[in-house]
Amino acid sequence: MQKILILDFGGQYDQLIARRVRELRVYCEVHPHDMPIEAIRAFDPLGIIFTGGPGSVYLPDSPKPDPAVFSLGVPVLGICYGCQLMAQMLGGEVTAAQDASAREYGRTVTRFDPTCPLFRGIGEKSVTWMSHGDYLSKVPAGFYPAARSAACPTAAICDGERRFYGVQFHPEVDHTERGREILHNFLYRICGARSEWTMADFRTRTVKALREEIGDGRALLALSGGVDSSVAAALLSESIGERLTCVFVDHGLMRKGEADEVEAVFSKRRLNFIRVDAKERFLTRLAGVSDPETKRKIIGEEFVRVFEEEARRIGGADFLVQGTIYPDVIESGKGEAAVIKSHHNVGGLPEHTDFRGIVEPLRLLFKDEVRQLGRELSLPEALVSRQPFPGPGLAIRVIGEVTEEKLAILREADAIFREEIGRAGPEVKPSQYFAALTNVRSVGVMGDGRSYDYAIALRSVKTGDFMTAEFSRLPWELLDRVSVRIVNEVRGVNRVFYDITSKPPATVEYE
Repeated sequence: MQKILILDFGGQYDQLIARRVRELRVYCEVHPHDMPIEAIRAFDPLGIIFTGGPGSVYLPDSPKPDPAVFSLGVPVLGICYGCQLMAQMLGGEVTAAQDASAREYGRTVTRFDPTCPLFRGIGEKSVTWMSHGDYLSKVPAGFYPAARSAACPTAAICDGERRFYGVQFHPEVDHTERGREILHNFLYRICGARSEWTMADFRTRTVKALREEIGDGRALLALSGGVDSSVAAALLSESIGERLTCVFVDHGLMRKGEADEVEAVFSKRRLNFIRVDAKERFLTRLAGVSDPETKRKIIGEEFVRVFEEEARRIGGADFLVQGTIYPDVIESGKGEAAVIKSHHNVGGLPEHTDFRGIVEPLRLLFKDEVRQLGRELSLPEALVSRQPFPGPGLAIRVIGEVTEEKLAILREADAIFREEIGRAGPEVKPSQYFAALTNVRSVGVMGDGRSYDYAIALRSVKTGDFMTAEFSRLPWELLDRVSVRIVNEVRGVNRVFYDITSKPPATVEYE
């Protein structure tokens, strides 16, 4: 299968580039910028994309690829930092903008040269999304400026003979109006790609790979009942059948009634299903802990210890299977990228486990691809379309220390919010919504008396990939009903806030 190689220079949206490429039905993988040239040759890419990054290419410690990457004879597209890097390495010059007017951030009107293959058919003017404080002051030999903005005469550069292209803007984000078409031109016009990447093909290849990796061994799957672990369970069941055991750890941090719902769904399927009551041990480990990173790491380690015990109890398991997906990996940090938050199944894993290996069949998929794969595996739509619920559960929706009292308050408030969203009808369809218990207590008046209780924060977002998200514009009438019900029905709460922050700058979850 044809492959596009994406070299990662530390941009937080490098995986969004990968998602856009896959949306265009071309397979791609993201690898560190210092991937050895021998490994790149072995990968045999149809084309290469350099991602953005936080560095400045003229600094001595800035990340760079092996220069031999430009001698492979394949097309290269540099995005933002990647554009400046390519220009600098091939004889151009990049400098810091001395004048603030030369810096560009956000929506920018950009004019394109329609003769450049990268911009064929997109029109001569459109809006792009810029984010750079450095600029290309000298175009390298063989290139010509192919796009410009009011502040930047080299918003894009083109070397058609060597098939090297660079853009100062980000075509992968929705704010760049013709971004998908620009990427389409690179993949199909310039690289000569074919439309091959589908979930049906991924299913076939992954089942084969899992059979080879696990062999005659046995696997224990960490089943949460969410979309990711459920799809992983279906995929592993198809791959190794009865040698798979699914363990659902009830850690006492689930939403109201959810543990029983998970058992009701999966105990009826053709799986070796085990439910473990681990509430006491998790809450004991979390007692007195307020730091969110510490909470995540404790939960990640405790999960693995429970799985190890269950593996011994059932006579052994060679592999631990997790429903890890791409956004988990990105936010937990890798390569040059910053750690946003350690996901319990990535950055929260202990160094040593009793398992021979950890299997993550969905590690290279985005959430929408996981849902597509679930449909391909004939999972029920109610399960495939279910909104995400984090592995650490309500522990990261209780700000500060986790206690039984706080969990009880949050479960009731969250249940009311979810119930009212469900009643609101199909016109109100957030991608994810939940309540969080803040660490704020304030004075209120209830029943003619003074109260000093907690504030609940309501969070609702719309997103396709969970890499970026917009807050949902929920009707005021709906929010009013939720607020009145929570304050009246949930003891210990006297205020309700609605979070109108998008991602970025916030994340979807609070901790």
